[in-house]
Amino acid sequence: MALATLGNSEFDRDTAVTRSAPGVYDTHLSAGWTIIQAVNGGYLLAVMGRALADALPHPDPLSVSAHYLTASVPGPAVVRTEVVRSGRTMSTGTARLIQFAEDGTEVERLRVLATYGDLDALPDDVRTTAKPPAIPPYEHCLGSDAAPGGRPVIPGSTAITDRLALRLDPATAGWAVGAPSGKGEMRAWFGLADGRDPDPLSLLLTVDALPPTAFEIGLSGWVPTVELTVHVRHRPAPGPLRVAITTRNLAGGFLEEDAEVWDSEDRLVAQSRQLARALLEG
Repeated sequence: MALATLGNSEFDRDTAVTRSAPGVYDTHLSAGWTIIQAVNGGYLLAVMGRALADALPHPDPLSVSAHYLTASVPGPAVVRTEVVRSGRTMSTGTARLIQFAEDGTEVERLRVLATYGDLDALPDDVRTTAKPPAIPPYEHCLGSDAAPGGRPVIPGSTAITDRLALRLDPATAGWAVGAPSGKGEMRAWFGLADGRDPDPLSLLLTVDALPPTAFEIGLSGWVPTVELTVHVRHRPAPGPLRVAITTRNLAGGFLEEDAEVWDSEDRLVAQSRQLARALLEG
C-alpha cells in the first residue's frame, strides 16, 4: 500500500515508503541525497521517520535515536518497524533499515528507537534561556555557488547540495579558503531547494545537512555518523530555518556535534546531538 506524502516535493518523493506487510515498508534510497557517494544520515532518518509515522498511532516524532551500523547505498531498501508501546499521548517504536547484498544476504544499515506524539497537543508554556543564533541576513550569507575561493559549501559530490537552499554564515566558512577558525562552529540558513516548507519530518534531515564542524577545526573530507539523536520541540513555521552546530571536544578519533534549529518565528524547533568518527587527515 503506497502511503500519501505531504506534497510533490523531491524530499517527499525520495522519502516515500510503501507498506508491503504490517510494519514492513519498501523504499528506494535516492542517489540525490548522497555526499561523496554515501547516503546522508539525516535523509535516512527521514525515511525511517516516515515509516514510523505510519506504524505508530501518533503522527509526529518527538525523540528519535539512530545507530548507523553500515554505510547505506542508493537503491532498494526495506524498513521493518515494531510498536514497543502505545499510550494515550505518546507511542514508542523501533525501526531497522535493511538492504540486500548481491548474494541476497540481508545487511542492516540503521537501527532506530523513536517516541512519537502530537506536537499540536503540547502545552504552549515556554521557559528558556536559549537564543536564536546570530547569523547575518540571508542575502549576506554564502550559497553553494558563492563560497570563498569558489569552493562549494559541501565538498565532494554535489548531489545533496543541489537539493538544499543552504546559506552559510561567512564567519564559519574559513575552511573554504584554507583558514579554519579552530572553533568547531557551523551556522547557516537552511531550506529545501524546491521551496517545500519545513515540517517535523524534514527536521530529521536538517540537523545533519550542514558541512561538518570538523572543517572549522581544520580537518578535511567527511565525518561518518555513529549515533544521532534528534528532539523535535515544535512544529516549524513556514520559511527558512536557522541552524547552529557546535563541537567542543575531538578526542580518541571521535567528536560530538550539538545542533539547534530555529524557525522563522524565533522558536527552537529541534535539537540534536551526534557522535561521529574523525577518520581524516588534518
